[in-house]
Amino acid sequence: MSAGTPKSLASSGQKPIQEICHPLGAEDTASVLTPSPDVGNTITSIGGKDLSLPNGTPVETSSPASSSSLLNRLQLDDDLDGETRDLFVTVEDPKKHVSTMETYITYMVATKTTRVEFDLPEYSVRRRYQDFDWLRTKLEDTQPTHLIPPLPEKFVMKGVVDRFSEEFVETRRKALDKFLKRVADHPVLSFNEHFNAFLSAKDLNKRQGLALLSKMGESVKYVTGGYKLRGRPVEFSAMGDYLDMFTQKLGTIDRIAQRIIKEQSEYQVELREYGPVYTTWALSEAELQGPLEGVASCMANCSSALDELTQDMSEDFLPVLREYVLYIESMKIVLKKRDNIQAEYEAKLEAAAFRKEDRASCTQVPTDVEKCHDRVECCNADLKSDWDRWQNNKRQDFRQLLTGMADHNIQYYEKCLAAWESVIPLLRDKQPQETETEED
Repeated sequence: MSAGTPKSLASSGQKPIQEICHPLGAEDTASVLTPSPDVGNTITSIGGKDLSLPNGTPVETSSPASSSSLLNRLQLDDDLDGETRDLFVTVEDPKKHVSTMETYITYMVATKTTRVEFDLPEYSVRRRYQDFDWLRTKLEDTQPTHLIPPLPEKFVMKGVVDRFSEEFVETRRKALDKFLKRVADHPVLSFNEHFNAFLSAKDLNKRQGLALLSKMGESVKYVTGGYKLRGRPVEFSAMGDYLDMFTQKLGTIDRIAQRIIKEQSEYQVELREYGPVYTTWALSEAELQGPLEGVASCMANCSSALDELTQDMSEDFLPVLREYVLYIESMKIVLKKRDNIQAEYEAKLEAAAFRKEDRASCTQVPTDVEKCHDRVECCNADLKSDWDRWQNNKRQDFRQLLTGMADHNIQYYEKCLAAWESVIPLLRDKQPQETETEED
């Protein structure tokens, strides 16, 4: 089904959605459900209503009409717009706790803020992974139309990664720190009451509010079970196409990076075995002892430099790729929720129209249809705003990632070059002696 052309209803006496009398006017129907031919232009309102976030921030809703246009937005020299920050959060100081029942890691969550919603300007609380997971679940429940940043996976393959090793704990700490910073920088999520409790409460009562799970999300999930969406507006279809393409690119890069790391590890093993051969050889060749020991030292230095390069790829490069794979999954979930809300609106709009015997008298606006229409507008605005924020974060992250990768490779080859250059004088020192021997 084409993303930009709504499909007609099946032959059951029903009419296409465009022909149904819209409770807020015919012009509103086209603006909400029919994509504009010029979707690249900036839209400041939908259905005649101004789009803005709950805090009053205007929403920039311009979106390219194709996935290729979206890909071109990845400008590595762009910076995030300047924002006034009043909430600073860091995750630090991981500690291991051992009890008779379980062993787990906690992290210190330090907060500094000037917001009036907090009773104190500074907080320091200890949280474990399941507390972060609780927070993300509550954010998803209470903010179903917003993109919630991903968490690192909870489980690791047994025997492959030691989840209590310093390397793993540090990698997870960085990921949890980035998660909280993403939430703290968000103009809506950062004001969530559960986020406030997570940062400030000494003891989290995670059972509180479990009975009050997202009514909005649950209703949207089930009420549209038998209704098929006519088609996303072009701008949201372009988002979905871009996410599919981005997933493929990240998957290819991840596979190649994993293979490079494997090959580097194998090469490093060879270097470690190669160096001692020259050391042993030097013991039986007195005249060549200096050059041979120099080559052995060179091999050791190259092996050490390669170990640092491999470690940088494993701890810095691969986690960012994995984070964005999880980000894509989160974005697809939000897109699906948006589709469900639109489907619910279309279903209620049709039901309201079919209840009217006289189409000409369709002037009374059903309250539930009005509310559902507003939800479509709010969801579209939230998604577009979060999409732009995600693109900005992605530009920053990948600029830093690629710059770091370039620096690490340059440092590796500089160390290898310096190691081999250090051997050259030792080899040259032997040349005069060999020449004199030949003359004698």
